[in-house]
Amino acid sequence: MHWLWAIIVGLVLGLIAKAILPGKQQIPLWLTAVFGILGSILGNAVATWIGVNDTKGIDWTRHLLQLIGAVAVVGVGDMLWASMKGSRRRA
Repeated sequence: MHWLWAIIVGLVLGLIAKAILPGKQQIPLWLTAVFGILGSILGNAVATWIGVNDTKGIDWTRHLLQLIGAVAVVGVGDMLWASMKGSRRRA
């Protein structure tokens, strides 16, 4: 069940990250979910590192860090995806 939640949260975070980033991203929906999951993992790691991963109530700081991680991963991933697609067209 944890994997299902990870996919759902990753997709939602990836879509929010795509909405936050300027311009149009070229990555497909499945890659958006993967990048969202990776960003969520990155945000959780940072939250654990700074000691805010588990607080009483809603963990707003952890969720914000997850979103920031998703935005970073989607942004970098989109640039890599675009460069890979561009290099395939030139070959």
